[in-house]
Amino acid sequence: MILAKVLGTLVSTRKEPRLDGLTLLVLGQCGPDGKPTGGSVVAADAVGAGVGEFVLYASGSSARQTVATDGKPVDAVVMAIVDCWDIEGEERYHKGRDG
Repeated sequence: MILAKVLGTLVSTRKEPRLDGLTLLVLGQCGPDGKPTGGSVVAADAVGAGVGEFVLYASGSSARQTVATDGKPVDAVVMAIVDCWDIEGEERYHKGRDG
């Protein structure tokens, strides 16, 4: 799983029919400090994430292991919305307070 921040949404009116009903999100990969690392990806959303939230996403064959993406042609899926994280006992992010 990879830590990322939801930067926005992607709308596509013409797509593979098996993608109908899936929300596509633009994600910016982040480091453990929450700062962007430069990479980005478009991912199917399996959990109802919103712009500005930190999320965990999986890619490759793991992206097709959620209920929402089973058997669908996706290579990345948002599978968790992050509430908080700490490193070496120090809280680095808390959703209600920092974002």
